[in-house]
Amino acid sequence: MTGGASDATGNATGPVHQAWPGLIAAYRDRLPVEDHWTPITLLEGGTPLIHAKRLSEQTGCTVHLKVEGLNPTGSFKDRGMTMAVTDAIARGQQAVLCASTGNTSASAAAYAARAGITCAVLIPQGKIAMGKLAQAVMHGAKIIQVEGNFDDCLELARKLTADYPTIALVNSVNPVRIEGQKTAAFEIIDVLGTAPDVHSLPVGNAGNITAYWRGYREYHRDGLSDRLPRMLGTQAAGAAPLVSGHPVTNPETIATAIRIGSPASWNSAVEAQEQSEGRFLAATDDEILAAYRLVAAAEGVFVEPASAASIAGLLKSIEDGWVKPGSTVVCTVTGNGLKDPDTALKGMPEVTPIPVDPAAVVAKLGLG
Repeated sequence: MTGGASDATGNATGPVHQAWPGLIAAYRDRLPVEDHWTPITLLEGGTPLIHAKRLSEQTGCTVHLKVEGLNPTGSFKDRGMTMAVTDAIARGQQAVLCASTGNTSASAAAYAARAGITCAVLIPQGKIAMGKLAQAVMHGAKIIQVEGNFDDCLELARKLTADYPTIALVNSVNPVRIEGQKTAAFEIIDVLGTAPDVHSLPVGNAGNITAYWRGYREYHRDGLSDRLPRMLGTQAAGAAPLVSGHPVTNPETIATAIRIGSPASWNSAVEAQEQSEGRFLAATDDEILAAYRLVAAAEGVFVEPASAASIAGLLKSIEDGWVKPGSTVVCTVTGNGLKDPDTALKGMPEVTPIPVDPAAVVAKLGLG
């Protein structure tokens, strides 16, 4: 946020830059927090909404990217985690626990460290990007690998926190997580002046589509937006329970963040889709990876593979006519590409050394 300042004579002295206060401070009157609570914050939220010039030209739409990978731990999860850990501290809980395919663990560990409490993470065996696991390890989380998939981990986490009430479950089944995540919709309307025609986002555990829809509805209810968007949720073809209408026992996709076979927020996600006259669709791993490369090369935005599902979903919806040219579209890209560098490096051409010679560089670049 910026403004102007003047000296005692009234002459301008230059811009004043007001720091972003974190999402609880920014939207406190719209969040379930008590006045005396001290937010546990890393100044999350306030992420940029970037006009995607080349995607707009390609689709015939006005496309914006909500770049959630610029949150403190590199994903949208920080929006909900500031709320969940703040709430846990206010309730006197001593530890936080989550099941995670990666981003939730990184966020939970960081905010627990900030609060000075213990964090435990249940991860599915061999189903997590190492960049995300490294974050949780560095923040001091206790990592427990489970012989099962994400859904098994979440069920175990539910049972543990039911039996031990001093431990807070900080997955998106915790309702205050959704409250924090809805603020992204507020930010979009604050920038655009109204909701987009279509909001496209990846869907894994389905908390985020639930949260965005809640945020859009609240602003619309209060007269801060004159319309509601259609919600477009894209799942990976190998992990698409909302598309097929039934849980997937063994979900498989390169997009680890959405490799979930039984979304915890299933019912509320379907409600968002139905009420908004939106839809769910599936994108193959090849389609997701193509979108992943496209948004990096064409827009300069490096995202993790799951994030690119929102772009893949938009491209498929343009192709089949569900999104009309001229529409205003926001695509949420949920996590930073540095979370999963291994995927970026797959298929990279071999790098061979050249002599220390300008002519060799010119030849290598094909400029001669």
